Amino acid sequence: MTTAPASPPSSLEPVPDWLDEIEGARALAWVAQRNAATRAAFDGAPGFSELRCDLETILDSPDRIPRVGEAAGALYNLWTDAAHPRGLWRRTTWASYRDGAPAAGAAGSTDWDVLLDLDALGEAEGTTWVWHGASVLRTGPLAGRRALVTLSDGGSDADVTREFDLDTRSFVPVDPVTGGGFHREASKGFLTWADEVGDAALLATDFGVGSLSPAGYPRQVRRLRRGQDPSEGEVLLTAAAADNGAWAYRDFWGRTWLLTHPDFYTEELWLLPDGAPVFPAADAERLLTAVDTAVAPGALHVDVPASAAVTPAWDLLLIELREDWQAEAGCTYPAGSLLTAPIDAFLDGSRELTVLFTPTPATSLSGFTITAHHLVLELLDDCVTALEVLTPAGPDGVGPWSRRRPGLGALADGAVRAAPDSLGSAASSPTGSPARADGREPRPDAAATSADPTLLRPGRALLQVSASAVDPLEGDRLWLSSSSFTRPTTLAVGELGTDGELGGVEVLRSAPERFDAGGVLVSQHVAVSEDGTRVPYFQIGRPRLDDAGQPLPSPTLLYGYGGFEVSLGISYLPVTGRAWLERGGTYVVANIRGGGEYGPAWHRAGLRQNRHRVYEDFAAVAQALVERGVTTPEQLAVHGGSNGGLLVGVMLTRYPQLVGAVVCEVPLLDMRRYHRLLAGASWEAEYGNPDDPAQWEFIREFSPFHLLQPGRTYPPVLLVTSTRDDRVHPAHARTMAYRMLELGQDVTFFENSEGGHGRASTSAQRAYMYALEHEFAWRALTRSRSTSS
Repeated sequence: MTTAPASPPSSLEPVPDWLDEIEGARALAWVAQRNAATRAAFDGAPGFSELRCDLETILDSPDRIPRVGEAAGALYNLWTDAAHPRGLWRRTTWASYRDGAPAAGAAGSTDWDVLLDLDALGEAEGTTWVWHGASVLRTGPLAGRRALVTLSDGGSDADVTREFDLDTRSFVPVDPVTGGGFHREASKGFLTWADEVGDAALLATDFGVGSLSPAGYPRQVRRLRRGQDPSEGEVLLTAAAADNGAWAYRDFWGRTWLLTHPDFYTEELWLLPDGAPVFPAADAERLLTAVDTAVAPGALHVDVPASAAVTPAWDLLLIELREDWQAEAGCTYPAGSLLTAPIDAFLDGSRELTVLFTPTPATSLSGFTITAHHLVLELLDDCVTALEVLTPAGPDGVGPWSRRRPGLGALADGAVRAAPDSLGSAASSPTGSPARADGREPRPDAAATSADPTLLRPGRALLQVSASAVDPLEGDRLWLSSSSFTRPTTLAVGELGTDGELGGVEVLRSAPERFDAGGVLVSQHVAVSEDGTRVPYFQIGRPRLDDAGQPLPSPTLLYGYGGFEVSLGISYLPVTGRAWLERGGTYVVANIRGGGEYGPAWHRAGLRQNRHRVYEDFAAVAQALVERGVTTPEQLAVHGGSNGGLLVGVMLTRYPQLVGAVVCEVPLLDMRRYHRLLAGASWEAEYGNPDDPAQWEFIREFSPFHLLQPGRTYPPVLLVTSTRDDRVHPAHARTMAYRMLELGQDVTFFENSEGGHGRASTSAQRAYMYALEHEFAWRALTRSRSTSS
């Protein structure tokens, strides 16, 4: 495959720096001009308004599942609809929530108690508030009566936290004299409860000069007593000046944990016992001037590899390994393993560890949830989820744990029966797995090669199943959900018995179908990347056949991410189904390296100097779709956002011959200076440091802005960003659009005025974005097809 040279010719003039001024008058005038051109091209086009309205109806549908979380015996939900685009924070009882279940009668019979109307609040305060969550007190005399509510102005990452009185439905005034409410000013920090009765809080915010990391996150954590000013809070932790930031939390069992992130993939963790010595408030400024980390004198360090992630559970530590660990002589635990040890014994120096999970070539640990007596693992088996229940033999967690694969009964059966068109068996054999980051290709199984050699484990149900604890302190109940690409979500609750068997599964909600899935086939395939690694991908669509019954290529939308150990899996596609599949398009999800589908090794295989493998994987999937006759280059669009925006930006500039259109959202594109823009400094562990000449030599190979060449024709591109994105600077998309327009390329640009990194804050805004993205891609691909024919 031919690629563009890495360095732009010197004849190109620098892009004007006023585009970097996020809300500069000249920059916003340019944005308004480009937005107007985009609206003129799409808003009045046949079918666009109908598509946008249909998508908004889907997003605001009153019969969608109201997702809830339990706290102090009540169920809480944030609900948006056409009348309340910013949302209603509300709660209900278990009995009332069950009244809305399908078996109980018509949906919508749940009696909701509205706590906070964000639209009314925003109108009263003159701020476009966007919900960022709430933490309700779970214990003590104020349990279920006080909460810490976090809100963002316009959807930016920077947000505020304010104490809320659930009895009076109002925010608690800040009044140091009377011991008023807790409050945090806007920052990329946090404010969370520090005790069981609501008299103290953990605070990290912008404390002034030197208090923020290079990535913009707070470096210092303080503990406030009710009524104290932030300047009076005792200091628990100050991260090193070069670290990404400092964090703290109190776990379900009442312990306080402190942690720093030296970079995106490493952490230092301490347990702070109750009553342990800390730094007085008078030391706060001095500690911020220091270069190194300063942790409370009474904190106890958790001595695990810096790359490991540690989670407390009961009186145990759960340790997830990103790298191999030789914890003691002659005993090495492989990356991707999950280990456990008693907290007290481990802190005293014992290294008696119990292995709870070891990865295989096909299976990795995706996550877990903790109930009162069990640990439920969520596994990825060749990119398809599976659950496993682990139960300790005793309270210390040492020794053998029992294991059980729970039977999900009607929850899973309904999804499988509704998706008989899925190809791809419940057999757990790893044969044919693509999970070989070293590039060596495993031997495919015979069944996969009999009909289509690219099929991965044909015949198994392609189904997503997840579990999360209702409340790890009150019992062993689980929220359970299942869905597929063509089957809407079913939500249920079940309970684990003492032996780990799942029983009493009660279906609470089943979402209705949002698009016509008749005839849509779902399959899982592998492509072979440039170094021989087998890369899986999901394919969804209605096959088009000619008169002889042979497949015809169709407009295809290929989605990918490939970074930060993020896994792409199976999920229902209400928007893509309506906007793409119903038109006859094919949708593909690529599980490329850089993600976490096969554990840490799959991610590390695409880091820094190995980043090229991520893009080679994605190009291999694109090429495989063409070779299999699914599509043609002229009918293939690639789509990605954030790191995925960088991915499709590389496809645009290095592989333009493979694609007919590019949809690029909130992207990184200028990798020469990404680390100097907003949160970019925190991602050097992923991409590298472009200020180092040796590293810039490989980074420049995936810097789309620097790969652009005069005289070259690129596929049509849609660049989408948000003025309020304070994570990935909108200058990435702005400067790329400016340069491509200067080169005479086909560029569509749209910048939403709010939405943050999510690029939209309301259903109406999201519907417009979704309609624009799908309509742009469809128009570009069908125009290319008609031109070529």
